[in-house]
Amino acid sequence: MTTSNLLQPYRLMVRIRRFEEKLDRLFKEGALPGFVHLYIGEEAVAVGVCSELRTDDRITSTHRGHGHLIAKGAEVDRMMAELLGKATGYCHGKGGSMHIVDFDLGIIGTNGIVGAGMPIATGAAWGDKFLGRDSVSVAFFGDGAANQGLLLESLNLAAVWNLPVIFVCENNQYAEWTRVDQLTAGSIHERGHALGVPGVSVDGNDVLAMREAVATAVERARHGEGPTIIEAQTYRWSGHNLGEEAFAGNYRPKDEQEHWRAQDPIVRYREHLVSTVGIDPAVLDAIDAEETQRVEDATEFAHNSPSPQPHEAFEGLFAEYQELSA
Repeated sequence: MTTSNLLQPYRLMVRIRRFEEKLDRLFKEGALPGFVHLYIGEEAVAVGVCSELRTDDRITSTHRGHGHLIAKGAEVDRMMAELLGKATGYCHGKGGSMHIVDFDLGIIGTNGIVGAGMPIATGAAWGDKFLGRDSVSVAFFGDGAANQGLLLESLNLAAVWNLPVIFVCENNQYAEWTRVDQLTAGSIHERGHALGVPGVSVDGNDVLAMREAVATAVERARHGEGPTIIEAQTYRWSGHNLGEEAFAGNYRPKDEQEHWRAQDPIVRYREHLVSTVGIDPAVLDAIDAEETQRVEDATEFAHNSPSPQPHEAFEGLFAEYQELSA
């Protein structure tokens, strides 16, 4: 890998972290409308996955999807504008945090419905196979969504039809406010074994391990070998959603949080770049400064953007009906 290719995952993980930290501050200032679910601590999953995808490959995301979008190529200025309800956002300020779409980037939607991205990605993969394309679809979902019937239904159809879809479970150890071991039996990555779908558990805080696992799954999918399920073991540093302190209580042990924070994916990859690859720390510091400024510029862009107008309320909600020629 070239130095540029090695630095890009670091840049993207830092960009995600700074973006989320900015959202945290904006929410606490009362400047951010709606619910927000931060991705801090899980950056290596999104970056590791999306680094192995092409622009024409597709992803479906979750309520905690900002990191997925940035890793897939979304610009933080348009994302910030969307979160602030501005007309310059990806969905013109009408979607907000949990409903961002950009078909040109292969982002076919974050989704506020738990598990809903799995059948959507499966359908996209069916379309690719039907049309003879070698594109791949990825469904991001959490450990809580693994217990929805949608996973089994999607895995079953993906296996029966041998579809080019990858199911990526971000096991961040909690389904909202309940530990995964209190809700989930067995291992999530083994859920597809009975259907003939291979599964693997990966250190989700190691961006290179994620990249390697996804590369294998993508190769299988592109060569017509069907779906894969990947379970990324990771941890969200923040609560389920910002502001949960008002009602959720202190449900995560302090020593547990300290343990996972010590596995910071950005710090781990930085140490790899410095000690193993020989990258000058000053280069990484410069990247951090650039990404911090990028997010500040994005915030200014969003604040200065116009709000959508009342007469635009129903624009972009419905597809135009067209008669099919005989």
